[in-house]
Amino acid sequence: MDQQQMKELTGRRAVEILVKSGMKLGLGTGSTAIPAVRHIGALLARGTLQDILAVPTSFQTAIECEKLGIPLFSLNSREIGGSLDLTIDGADEVDPNLYCIKGGGGALLVEKITAYASRAYAIVVDETKLTANLGTGFPLPVEVVSEARVTVTRALEGLGAKVVLREGVRKAGPVITEHGNILLDIRFREPPDPAAMENEINRIPGVVENGFFTRLRPTVFAAHSDGSVEVRN
Repeated sequence: MDQQQMKELTGRRAVEILVKSGMKLGLGTGSTAIPAVRHIGALLARGTLQDILAVPTSFQTAIECEKLGIPLFSLNSREIGGSLDLTIDGADEVDPNLYCIKGGGGALLVEKITAYASRAYAIVVDETKLTANLGTGFPLPVEVVSEARVTVTRALEGLGAKVVLREGVRKAGPVITEHGNILLDIRFREPPDPAAMENEINRIPGVVENGFFTRLRPTVFAAHSDGSVEVRN
C-alpha cells in the first residue's frame, strides 16, 4: 500500500470499530482524518449510521461535512452541551506512550479543545507517523498572539528549542490561523518530556496553545504498508 491507501484504510477501520448511531462526534483535520470523515458520510448516506451530531475542528472539515451532508454543530450548541462521545483525528507524530504532536495543518487550538472535551479519543495514522520520541523530528506547532512573537520566541529558545515562524504557501508573510494568531514551529535539541513541556509552554504569556497532546491517551489506529492496521491503546 502507498501512503494515501494507508490513510484511507486506517480512517475506515477506526470508524467501523468505534462510531455508533446517535453519537456526538468530534471530526479532525488533515489528510488522514478526512478519509474517516468521508467514510462517516458514506455510512450516513447508506443509512448504516443515523443521528450523528458532528463538531468539526476546522474550516476544512466543516466544508467536507457540508459536502457529505453530515449535520454540523459546535461545542456550544445545546445539542452538544460541551461534551462529545468520541473524537477521531489524525496526528503528525505518535510516540510509544501514545503522546502526539498535532497541528501541522494549523488547527491545533480547536483540535485540542475538541479532543479534551471527548469521553473517548481515537488517532488515525499511517506507519510513517510512529516515532520513538517527540519534539526533535516533526516540528511542534505553537500558536501565539502576534504581539508576543519575540518574547515567546526567546522563552522557547530558553527551553532548548529552535524556533521558526511558519510562513504561508502561495501567500506573502506568516501563516495566520483561523483565530487570527501566528504559528511558531519549534524543534528541541534533545527529546523533551512531552507531558511536562505541554504545560511549560502554555505558561508562557502570549502562547495560545501548543501541539503536544498528552492529557488523553488515545486509541491509535496505525496502518501499515502490508495492509494491516495495528491498534494501540
